[in-house]
Amino acid sequence: MSETAGVREVKSAARTVELLELLAARGDRPARLQELADELGVPRSSMYALLQTLITRGWVRTDTTGSLYGVGIRTLLTGTSYLDSDPRVRLVRPYLDEASEALGETIHLARLDGPDVAYLATRESHEYLRTISRVGRRFPAHAGALGKALLAERPDADLPEGPWPALTPHTRTTPDALAADLAGIRARGYSTDREEGVLGITGFGFALRYDTPPQDAISCSVPTDRLTPEHEDRIITVMDDIRTRIGSATTGGTVNWR
Repeated sequence: MSETAGVREVKSAARTVELLELLAARGDRPARLQELADELGVPRSSMYALLQTLITRGWVRTDTTGSLYGVGIRTLLTGTSYLDSDPRVRLVRPYLDEASEALGETIHLARLDGPDVAYLATRESHEYLRTISRVGRRFPAHAGALGKALLAERPDADLPEGPWPALTPHTRTTPDALAADLAGIRARGYSTDREEGVLGITGFGFALRYDTPPQDAISCSVPTDRLTPEHEDRIITVMDDIRTRIGSATTGGTVNWR
């Protein structure tokens, strides 16, 4: 049994979290009882009892036949509470509105979470919608502007272990290629994602340095086919100014979450 800060892990709690994470990772693909039992390596009877407990409390839902399982509405309510209670998200939201108004493009706020970033807030362009950027979705850090802006704030030795999956033909998948890109980001002060995460989309990412090392970043995404040099310069100018003003607006007195 693993330990954290000298406290032994509670096996039943860990199994519950693993189950919820597994169901969440499946997205719109509901799971069967045996699949879940096999994936987590627990007896079928134990998995069934755990599922029924979570169904009763709203954390898991099942279909009318009782044979398919997915995450329940309590997961949504808890996620919403996370966003509402986070002082950083509350601080940044008005600035996302400002950037969206100034640029007319899709603006994101995301947080580094292991090898991925998790979207915390999004202002979608009225001209281009991309569902991958919904709040609560995850995206590989190595493949997008948000993640690379945050990885560049850390030593290369701290990079997730590669090689990494290619999302497009332009994705940097090796440590050497990514390290070279991160060196350029450190020199410029912002990241670029030129169709590395999604074909047809170019992104510009800016780490928010109110934490050390930064955990959050903002970005602007634009369809590549209408990105002119003049528009790119304006995006960089506006987003860098927004980043600076967010840093200036950060004050003490808030909870410093780990």
